[in-house]
Amino acid sequence: MKQHIAATFTWLLFPLLTRAQDSLLQKKDSTQHLKEVVVTYQAGKTTPVTYHNVDMKVLGEKNTGQEPSFLLSETPAITVYSDAGSQQGYSYYRLRGIDQTRINTTLDGMPLNEPEDQGAYFSNYPDILNSVSRLQIQRGVGTSKNGAASYAGSVLLSSPDLTDSARTTLGVGYGSYNSLRAFGAWNSGIKNHKALYVRASQVYTDGYKYHAFNNSQSVFISGGLYYDKSTWKINIMAGNQRNGMAWLPVADSLIQKDPRTNANTRDEKDHFSQALVQLQNRWQMGARSTLTSSVYFTYLKGGYDFDVNNFSELPSDGDLFNYGFRSHFTGFFSNYTLTGKHLTWTSGVHGNIYNRQHTGTDTHAGELYRNTGYKNEISAFSKMEYYLQQFTFFADLQYRASSFNYSGSVPFEAMHWRFLNPKAGVNFALNDHISLSYSLGRTGREPTRNDIFGGNDDLPADSTGKPLLYNHDAEYVTDHELGIRINTPRLQFQLNSYYMNFSNEIVLNGQLGPNGLLLTNNVKRSFRTGLELSASYQLSRAFSFSNNSSFNYSRIKEQTTTFTPVLTPALIINQEVAYRQQHWLFAVAGRYQSQSYIDFANTAAIGNYVLLNARIQYSLDRYIVSFYLNNISGTKYYNNGSVDPDGTRKYFVQAPRNAYLAIKYSF
Repeated sequence: MKQHIAATFTWLLFPLLTRAQDSLLQKKDSTQHLKEVVVTYQAGKTTPVTYHNVDMKVLGEKNTGQEPSFLLSETPAITVYSDAGSQQGYSYYRLRGIDQTRINTTLDGMPLNEPEDQGAYFSNYPDILNSVSRLQIQRGVGTSKNGAASYAGSVLLSSPDLTDSARTTLGVGYGSYNSLRAFGAWNSGIKNHKALYVRASQVYTDGYKYHAFNNSQSVFISGGLYYDKSTWKINIMAGNQRNGMAWLPVADSLIQKDPRTNANTRDEKDHFSQALVQLQNRWQMGARSTLTSSVYFTYLKGGYDFDVNNFSELPSDGDLFNYGFRSHFTGFFSNYTLTGKHLTWTSGVHGNIYNRQHTGTDTHAGELYRNTGYKNEISAFSKMEYYLQQFTFFADLQYRASSFNYSGSVPFEAMHWRFLNPKAGVNFALNDHISLSYSLGRTGREPTRNDIFGGNDDLPADSTGKPLLYNHDAEYVTDHELGIRINTPRLQFQLNSYYMNFSNEIVLNGQLGPNGLLLTNNVKRSFRTGLELSASYQLSRAFSFSNNSSFNYSRIKEQTTTFTPVLTPALIINQEVAYRQQHWLFAVAGRYQSQSYIDFANTAAIGNYVLLNARIQYSLDRYIVSFYLNNISGTKYYNNGSVDPDGTRKYFVQAPRNAYLAIKYSF
């Protein structure tokens, strides 16, 4: 076994031992050939994986400080819902029906997923997309990434491009439910080999539901040093948020009386602060070789209140239980890239250590427990793209090992998981505009702490004193992706099909645990398959059309029963028509989402719905004024729900017609 692992690492790290020489290298000014720190995890034009590059100009036009989940949902195969019903505060998204704890999220290659629960919390970094220069979504296992497994897919964020010209932007917006965003951003541009970017934001909303407010602040600072053969960059991001809790679904009978009903009490609130720092270096070792390295650290502190009586549907006596958390996350990664006429070869290593302290405190009884979870991982990968005439051959191999340990009142034996994740594919260019691709990949993922503990924050023991554990086995997926891309000056078109075959998949069962988090079950056999379309067409200088749609057919097989996984609609259609004329922009977007089940038994569902949104933008010199009207028809719809043991159906209602006005000034 040791020999096998050693041989694997030798193959993975071979390019790191290779030095490219080129005597024809000529020195150039750093601003000409050595600009931003390049992240090697994104798919390129000919990489045979399923990916979607978000148009950052359009994203900037639509971004009003809402949770990123809502903007991501305009791309294929993504669903979204929010606790409060509005677009600020806690929201969640799913890709191909798979929840975001199984979606890898990174910033310049740095993992944003919390290692214990594997979730990435955009809410802790409010207005984050205001500082993102590139955004790529990979669906399926994609290419190797750092951190949590790219199980359903991955979201790759890139920090501000410091090479942009000097600019200052101020913005303010106000809309329904007392929703507000104010921000200021400044980019110095490169001066004397130095550059600096600073952005600060304030976001607030009362929320659609009663006492479901969100009050958040954030700052993003990025600085760079640009020399002939090396670039240094530092990112500092910090966020602070307070929320009125609204994570409990509401009985349909209460929604009929008042759709703004909040099943959580007014006294249940949360408060979280999170900050990260990342130092990056890109060293141009030769004309064809580059070494990119990064160290990072993340700190989180906060907690949320829980009314146990209210959760148990008993009269609330004002006694609150507080779940408190404090975590430290430290890591390092380094990638070596060798490029040539026919070859691009990248190898890298990554490792991190993590601990999170959990405390449970009662209003009257004080602290009831304290425990700490420890999660560490190490990984290495090597990937290659080989170009042969019209073909691009792709191979990617990752070795990843992770471990989890626990220190509390119950004895616990550390858990270890090891994964060897191979991926391969081929892209064939029919001509300059059309290409076909196929890829095959397999990856594994360990369960989260919540999966292992069955929703308990403090690990319970059985009658013999041993820890009471639930899901502890890894899950695996084998992913087939087949696609066609067409790129012309007027038409950008991508159609892909996929088949994902799972082993021991961890899926939501539609129930809530004792800490309010969603519970999961292991299922032995399951698959997800479907079609995804992303297309945009420029009819004329004024008119453009875009469509992002998906069809999903997924099934779980348990013993003699076959059923559809929860929150997995069969059909999603996003269609937008935009008209630009001189200073004006008019756009109308429609979304259709078919019904999806909210329980394993497939007896309860949220219905299909159609949403119609519009936006108007007027640009004059340095000013941009935008008006947004969402859910124009006032459609009443749900995007999530659950079924109680007694059969009561409960839902998360989303906001009816609402409006927002925003103004930006740049100089």
